[in-house]
Amino acid sequence: MRGPVIRDLVRLGWPVFVAQLATMLYGVMDTLMAGRYGTADLAAVGIGASIYITVFIAMMGMMTALSPVVAQLFGAGRHAEIGEQVRQAAWLGILLSIAVMILMRHPAPLLALTHAPPEVEAKVRDYLDGIFWGVPALLFFRVFGSFSTAVSRPRAVMVLNLLGLALKVPLNAVLMHGLLGLPELGGAGCAWATALCAWVTCVLGWSLCARDPDWRGFGIFRRWSWPHWEALRHLLAIGIPIGATFFVDITAFTFMTLFIARLGAANSAAHQVAANFAALLYMLPLSIAQAATVLVGQAIGAGDPRRARSTGLRALAMAEAIAVVVAVLVALARDPIAALYTRDPAVRAGAATLLGLVAVYHLVDALQAVAINVLRGYKRTVVPMLVYTVALWGVGLGGGYLLGLTHLVELPAFGLDTPMGARGFWTAAILSVSCAGGLVSLYFIRVSRLALAAAH
Repeated sequence: MRGPVIRDLVRLGWPVFVAQLATMLYGVMDTLMAGRYGTADLAAVGIGASIYITVFIAMMGMMTALSPVVAQLFGAGRHAEIGEQVRQAAWLGILLSIAVMILMRHPAPLLALTHAPPEVEAKVRDYLDGIFWGVPALLFFRVFGSFSTAVSRPRAVMVLNLLGLALKVPLNAVLMHGLLGLPELGGAGCAWATALCAWVTCVLGWSLCARDPDWRGFGIFRRWSWPHWEALRHLLAIGIPIGATFFVDITAFTFMTLFIARLGAANSAAHQVAANFAALLYMLPLSIAQAATVLVGQAIGAGDPRRARSTGLRALAMAEAIAVVVAVLVALARDPIAALYTRDPAVRAGAATLLGLVAVYHLVDALQAVAINVLRGYKRTVVPMLVYTVALWGVGLGGGYLLGLTHLVELPAFGLDTPMGARGFWTAAILSVSCAGGLVSLYFIRVSRLALAAAH
């Protein structure tokens, strides 16, 4: 059993990893190119992207509900029913697009939290006006991605994301600097470039579904479907908790960043280095986790709870084994890694310290990433949402504030001479993700045992 499961995890996981990495590089390219264009534009891109991601990530999480639904139908051999589920997810995408676009058009409440100078605020609004036009394509492509991965065809998403990344850099340059006779948009050009790339990948993806014989069997375009409340309710019952979990995760890190900013520019910059590198490391366990969602869902659909449980356990073991190697390498190379990000000695020293904590954080982050995604394969999303809300907002954010900014305890021998500054926030983050990962792993064990018992 072990060989085939590991092989399937790798087969599905590596295209997901490449696709996720390509998407992440969008933001890296925006930061590098906007930074060379101007300081105000770099700040605007950072703020605009934060507002957009905070709003968009929850909606994107809700669309992820399609993956376990389709995976279970695919595993059960009920291919003819998949098309209807995808069409209903498209209607959900329309509703969520409207919500996001309204917020992009009226960002004043979120902008008020940033206290940005008028020049930067104007540029942020220009950025949000650009990304506004890409929202429907981004969400419809998420439907395509969830569907494609669920039916074991993740390479199409990988290729399209790589194509989008190849288009992103020249489009950024043309739109930011006003080349080829187009108006010079500055930092907002990054948003317009993202929107254009989103429409290109979205149209190509769905064209593939309509024309390729391997995809036509799922009947996506076989007929027209109006919204069906029962189907939408089922997607929302799975998707709302996933979206809420995504929202808790992103806001916990957002407020962590805002609190650390009180400690000065050097601490804030060191934290940004640690957070950016932690996000990069996360792509690897996330790819295993998303592959596990699909394989577990397919096994449940096929009526094989033993294979579903084995897949979940193998995915956890695989992710943790890789995480141990990665954590050791990061701990040993934290100084050179910090040097890649900055030449400032104070920032470099602070980042190196935090990267030592990132190595530990990655161990528990890999555990929670796989455990929660395995549970999504079982369509279990409510309990993990509650666990994450308490762990990330309570233990993580609340604990980080107490350890990082207050005189909570004086135990220098144990490294708890508070306030600990940025180290306190990362220490609390490790504790919070440990709690979340441990609890959802135990919940997976219970759910998988119940599924086995029900099958007998």
